[in-house]
Amino acid sequence: MTDYFEVHERDSAARVGELRLADSVTTPALVDDVDTETPGDCRHVLADAGSRWSTERDAPDGDDSLLTVLPHRGLPAGTPDEVAEAFAVDYPDVEFPSAAVVSPDTATNHGSDAYVLAGAPGYVGHASAFVDAVTTVREAIPADTALYLPGVATPRNVATLVYAGVDLVDPDRAVVRGTEGRYLTTDEAYFLEDLDELPCACPACQQPRAEFDREDCAEHNVNALAAELRRVRRRIRDGRLRDYVEGQARQDNWLTATFRRLDQGYGYLEERTPLIRRADLSAASDDSLRRVEIQRFAERVTDRYIPRFDDRPLVLVPCSARKPYSDSQSHKQYHDAIKWRAHVVSMTSPIGVVPQELELTYPAQHYDSVVTGDWNATEIEFVSRVLERYLEGTDYPEIIAHVPGEGYRDICERVADSLDREFTYTVTDHPTTADSLGNLAAELEGWDRYPKREREHNTIRAVADYQFGEGAGDELFDDLSTQGRYPQLRADDADGEQLAALAQQYGVLSLTTAGARRWVESDVPTKTVEIEPFVPHGSVLAPGITDASDDIRVGDDVVIKGDAAFGIGRAQMSGPEMRSSTRGIAVQMRHVDER
Repeated sequence: MTDYFEVHERDSAARVGELRLADSVTTPALVDDVDTETPGDCRHVLADAGSRWSTERDAPDGDDSLLTVLPHRGLPAGTPDEVAEAFAVDYPDVEFPSAAVVSPDTATNHGSDAYVLAGAPGYVGHASAFVDAVTTVREAIPADTALYLPGVATPRNVATLVYAGVDLVDPDRAVVRGTEGRYLTTDEAYFLEDLDELPCACPACQQPRAEFDREDCAEHNVNALAAELRRVRRRIRDGRLRDYVEGQARQDNWLTATFRRLDQGYGYLEERTPLIRRADLSAASDDSLRRVEIQRFAERVTDRYIPRFDDRPLVLVPCSARKPYSDSQSHKQYHDAIKWRAHVVSMTSPIGVVPQELELTYPAQHYDSVVTGDWNATEIEFVSRVLERYLEGTDYPEIIAHVPGEGYRDICERVADSLDREFTYTVTDHPTTADSLGNLAAELEGWDRYPKREREHNTIRAVADYQFGEGAGDELFDDLSTQGRYPQLRADDADGEQLAALAQQYGVLSLTTAGARRWVESDVPTKTVEIEPFVPHGSVLAPGITDASDDIRVGDDVVIKGDAAFGIGRAQMSGPEMRSSTRGIAVQMRHVDER
């Protein structure tokens, strides 16, 4: 059971946590041995009980003010499995903050608060080996434990280390580089003799360059590493670490390869990436297209979403800088021409395609991209693939492409050829010119408007499909009545009992207990958290959970079931994390009924 470490905030695999010592440490953190005289800004909270290679060692007494690394046998990276198993250590069950040394082959739940990756320096510089090692260990140990990589951190790489799931690092590499005369920054490692001036304002650098020696350089390196960790913690709290890593990792090819390798694994990051965020998503490179949030949205639109307006023409339109799209001047002009006579789907990089009912749903109204007027080959390929998958399951009587020539037309022509579908093009110069809008309006002559009630009902059902699974909209809201005005819609049943409300900020549904009961009674797979026999108020903590669905993600609506209570809330952990954690808030409750 983890007693001395707790995760407070999550941003994909990165976390802000607390190492609960007598004087608590906020992670990700820079830590070192209590007996080491480390220059610069570092917490001396480690106590190494020693290696068992040279001699057998008794279990240490421990100290609540220190994280004690239990007696261990460290193994270098690449050690054969049979050797690792032969020399595996049985760690004692102790009553003080402890860390166990493990390799990817020996990692398991040893009851410790932290785990040290043996041979960590051997993985640095090798993206595939590094990602495989970190993800293997991270998935083998409890979620509410810290992962410590010794001897690897520098100001340039630590953001990527944390993004991969590392919680603790030490200053060893930064100190060694300083004593070698290497001046470290977040983008470069300079030879000290090549510096005419010191590009830093830390205490060690507050002296003339001529007096700055290698000892000062080591102190600066540690200060720079500590400062970068403070920056990383802020990024995690803001939900913006990935945005930072995409830029920061460019300073070293193996770091770029590392986050790309993490993207290729997908499942590791997807399990840990929230369904919704407060922060906007910055899409500044081709790598942004591989982000979990982008891939998840495209997958759900093409696999879960049901086009309920495909008895009318489809109008494809370009996205807008302003979000949601319907608030933009250009989309208001499109609306004036369409007049609810067709179904509108926006085309955009990096999201793909956005049906009008999902324009509020994260990340459709929460992204910002670099606008140059030109589409690159990667963007064209991605959006073409998403649009093609979207259209494969539809029966629109007509497809109208009201799009400009810059990339949009290329995508439409590619998809039209692939699906052997005819597209009608209505833009002569720019989508908002009078001639183009007139062409669009004329193309829709003879089609009736679909009524406001149908639009609202289909919006609620479309969001339900996206959020809960294909067919959820019809299963949960078959006798739907809507109240309010878009985007603040309330979903009631035929008797006027509220089932859900559309949360404007994130574009997802917040269920009531009546809606939760419908979910449980339906054929739609339910995301369920089973709890001990108590009535939760405010939140459910991880120790009170007996089981949780695998597919729960942070931000999901989840049903709470127990002998004493039934309720609905929003997940603060993934399902697997709920099951393996012994500390932390797992669910924020919205409604609860006492049984």
